[in-house]
Formats: sequence, structure tokens, C-alpha cells
Amino acid sequence: MNAAHPKIRMGFVGGGEGSFIAQAHRQAAGLDGRFELVCGAFSRDAQNNQRTGNQLGVAATRCYSTWQLMLEAEQALAVEQRMELVVIVTPNHLHAPVASAALAAGFHVFSEKPAALSLAELQALKVRLHSSAGLYGLAHAYLGYPMVWQAREMVRSGVIGSVRKVLVQYPQGWLSQDVAGQGNKQAEWRGRPELSGLGGCIADIGTHAFSLAEFVADQKVTHLCATLGVHIEGRQLDDDAAMLFKMEKGANGVLVASQVCAGEENPLSIRVYGDKGGLEWRQEQPASLIHRALDQPLRILRSGTGQPWLCEAASQRMRLPAGHPEGYLEAMANLYGDFAKAIRAQVEGNTAPGVPGIEVGLRGMAFIETAIASHHSDAKWTPLECNV
Repeated sequence: MNAAHPKIRMGFVGGGEGSFIAQAHRQAAGLDGRFELVCGAFSRDAQNNQRTGNQLGVAATRCYSTWQLMLEAEQALAVEQRMELVVIVTPNHLHAPVASAALAAGFHVFSEKPAALSLAELQALKVRLHSSAGLYGLAHAYLGYPMVWQAREMVRSGVIGSVRKVLVQYPQGWLSQDVAGQGNKQAEWRGRPELSGLGGCIADIGTHAFSLAEFVADQKVTHLCATLGVHIEGRQLDDDAAMLFKMEKGANGVLVASQVCAGEENPLSIRVYGDKGGLEWRQEQPASLIHRALDQPLRILRSGTGQPWLCEAASQRMRLPAGHPEGYLEAMANLYGDFAKAIRAQVEGNTAPGVPGIEVGLRGMAFIETAIASHHSDAKWTPLECNV
């Protein structure tokens, strides 16, 4: 960054030692050189908090014991010194309260998902956002992949015709045993409704599958028929989900999200079929987009800079020539990159183009609550009502 475009100063709430997602955020934010970590309230544990700050090169005086103190102290600093962006990487119950207070204090917010514990809580945050000058971004990292944008553009331009069927699945295996009972902190807080919310698997990864389906198919889900499961005795929240869904332009689909598929790693995938063909994308092989057309051989589109057959939105999100793998960190970095442009340009509104924001968060919360309601209902279809 040159003097005309200094790095954006950011502070972290959460993300002390042992936090995978915070490390991913910091690496992604640093990938394009647009951000600088200047402060944090990394952990409630004082020693962890200071160790984390020291390891990250943050001054001891700006390693705050609480997030409330961080907002107050940073707000009191000179404009050219204080943080500009609050990154929230805490358990779910703090996402909305921290975001609301940060926006009220005049800071921008980039938050982990889900955006809140409930739809009502998030609707209140939306009101706060619209009364502030801050921007709000949500870390739906999979929406930062270039070939996901390529798939969406091919749907929009009619390459596969009118969309009829959407199949999206996200199976994981890490909760196949009682790892919370074995001391896994990430599993422990995710299994507590007061920290995680009313949804378990459906909130943690089901929202990723849902948002991917709406994004690529370029239409909203209107109805769900869902079943949720708990496969470990004593576990309070769902660890498995499956559902049928209807979409606003006539497509229907199937969504499967599970964290008890033993042996699976992170194979999020989506298939979209129209009357002229279909598309398939897999997160574990993110550089490839499979295109199937009627009466033609299957073709595989590959990511990489300078590929003339790729759309502008996909090309803008690529950094390397074909054959040089880009993955999760680069996808997250694309969200940070778009957010940096919005902050520096002082874009009006809640998000920059390409950055999932409050609207995606509201859709995700409505999805969680509708899936739970559907599971407990005897009705065949439960409407997903969320106008944003």
C-alpha cells in the first residue's frame, strides 16, 4: 500500500491461541496487503490474550481484556491511529452484540457466520446498521471462490437454460464421536444452545450449503421440508440434516448437511441442472467447474488468470495462472479484498459488490429457523419467509 492508500487498521474480537478460523481470517486479510492488525481482545484468558498479541506483533497496550474495553479505548484514539474494522471470530452468541456495539462506535464490521443467534436479533442489527456509517460483511468464504462466480454467471446467461434442479451437500465427519466429551473446545461450545443458537449442524455448515444454492441458482428458496437428527447421546443440537426445497423461479432441490459422515473431510458440492445442461462444483477441487450439455461431451472449465472463456467476475478473483492451486484462504481473501475496496471508497450501503452482508445473514437465519420449524411440523412444506 502507498501513502495514498494506507492499510486498513483492524482489530480482532476472539481468535486466541488454538482458533483455526481466526488464523484463516488473519492470513486471508494479509494476502493482498490491504490490512494491518493493530489491536485485539483475543481471549478472556489474560495470559492467552497477551501471548496471542505478542505472537502477532500487537502492542501490549492494545491487547484488551474485553471487547467492550477495546471499542472504548480505540474510539478515544486519534483518527489516524484507531482501528477502522472490527473482525468478529467468537462463538456465535457474541456475533450480533459485538457487531451492534462496533457499528454504534463508528467501526466497520466483518463477522463470522451465522450472523446472530436468532432472526429477531439479526433484524435488530440490521436497524443498527442502517443508522450507522459502518459497512458490514459476513464470512461466507465459499462465496469467494472464482469458479462459484463462474457457475452463477453461466446460470444467469442461460448456458444451462431454465434451472430445474439443485442438489447441494456438505458432509463432514468430525462430530461422528463425542469429541466434545473428550475435551474438544470447538465441539463443546458448538453443542451449547446458549453459545451456538438453536441450530447445530444446520447453522454451522447448513447455512453454507443454503447460501451456495441461492447464489449459484440465482433464486431464493421459498419452502422447506426438513428433518434434523442427533446421533450422539446427550448432544443438545442437531448433527445431521436433510431436506427438500422449492425455489421462487420453479426449481426444486435437495440439501444435505451432516457432521456425522464418518471419514469425510470438507466436500461441499453443488450441482445445478437446467433444461439445456448442468453444472457441478466441488470445494475440494475448487479450480474445476464441470459443464454438462445436452448431446455434447462433458467439459471441465479450469480457473486461472488470462483464461478467455471465464467471466469477468471470476477472472477478477484469481491470482495465479492455471495449474497453480488457489483455495480456501484465497476465497476468503477475495471477500476481504472486496471489503477493503468498499471501505476505502466509502461505498454507500451495507456491503460492497461481492461481499456477503446483512441480507445473506438474514436469509441464513431464516433458513435455520425454518428448517427447525419444518422438522417439528407435520406439514409437508414450511414457507421460508424472509424479505430482504
